[in-house]
Amino acid sequence: MLQIWQFCYSRIETSGTLDRWVSSFEMVKSYSKIHPGPLSGLKIVDISSVIAAPFSSALLADLGADVIKVEMPDVGDALRALAPHKNGVPLWWKVTNRNKRGVTLDLHQEQGREALGRLIATADVLVENFRPGTLDKWDISTAWLHGIRPNLTILRMTGFGQTGPKRNEPGFARVFEAMSGFTHLCGEADRNPVHLGYPISDAVGGLFGAIGVLAALYKLKADPSSAGQEIDCSITEAMLRVLEFSAIEFDQLGVARGRSGNTSQYAAPGNIYRTADGAHASIAASTQSIFVRLCQALRLPELLSDERFATNAQRVKSRESLDNIIAAAIGAMTLQNLRERLSAFEVGFSPINDIADVFVEPHFVAREAIVSVHDDELGTVRMQNVVPRFSATPGEVRSAGPALGAHNDEVWTELGFTSQQIALMRERKVI
Repeated sequence: MLQIWQFCYSRIETSGTLDRWVSSFEMVKSYSKIHPGPLSGLKIVDISSVIAAPFSSALLADLGADVIKVEMPDVGDALRALAPHKNGVPLWWKVTNRNKRGVTLDLHQEQGREALGRLIATADVLVENFRPGTLDKWDISTAWLHGIRPNLTILRMTGFGQTGPKRNEPGFARVFEAMSGFTHLCGEADRNPVHLGYPISDAVGGLFGAIGVLAALYKLKADPSSAGQEIDCSITEAMLRVLEFSAIEFDQLGVARGRSGNTSQYAAPGNIYRTADGAHASIAASTQSIFVRLCQALRLPELLSDERFATNAQRVKSRESLDNIIAAAIGAMTLQNLRERLSAFEVGFSPINDIADVFVEPHFVAREAIVSVHDDELGTVRMQNVVPRFSATPGEVRSAGPALGAHNDEVWTELGFTSQQIALMRERKVI
């Protein structure tokens, strides 16, 4: 899509004629109709807040779903208050709620509940992340929702799930990561556990939520007469799930893994190494063939005949000695020299990029991993592209997260509210 816009812009710039602009604009519209996104036609009402659940609906919006983001009037989603900001505009919000239409609605008021009912009547999915039982107190029960839309899929995203002794406890990403066992694995072996610099469990929970929605919709497609399901997505359990073999390893071997810093616990060598010019590179030789090529690339053929390093199991046992040798060899090379040598011998590695490096990384540039999008408040902004890529019906970043209530008139008019009714709802702070 970006190439299409660039081509259109070049036509306007070189021709300067309205006719050519209109022709280019029509081409873009035609492209959008041909490539509407694989979830085009799916409608989602998102009444959740902060990160995990809104991330779920954003992933679906990226792929073409029409997501109506509902916020409280005046105050909006709590994510708007989290850093970073530019001129008071929340930047995190712009990404987590991109491709959505934003409305305001006070669900505590009876008129707000009625308006939500109109939204639900046209929707396929409801996304929420209130504590269990909260919506029931507002008379927004499962029975009420399914009474309006029997095949409605309801994604309920919470920290601990809809059942269990912690179901109503407050929680944040760091709590979920600590409880799941993830944080115990992060950091140096002889130091305190370390939290990552990003709430990774929110993203992981969001991914599982999106998968759950798609699975429920597939079931409905296979059996259209079936009732809509509730999806109980626990962020803590999502983090536990991605730890893969940790549970079976403890069950079968009695091993509870701990921290090992940057060294790989499963293969050697595997670490972050410092080059002569002060850069850092991540390298993992996780198979025998890669280890052989790494030794060749670093001009260390003697390691291949050293019994301590003959197999991966032996290398893991002798990890410290091996790492010292590898680190010394890399420490005598510049990053560019290391890159050339490893590339020549097909050894995978990456320098430790910051986000500035990501913006100019040739591979990301070639794949348009960062795209430009118009925003009504900030002008042109850049953010990550859609993942994954579809060959015939690709998703796209159509818009950044909307200003509070930006689409009130549009959405409520679509649902049959008159301009007088909308004005009255504003006056009563329903929207």
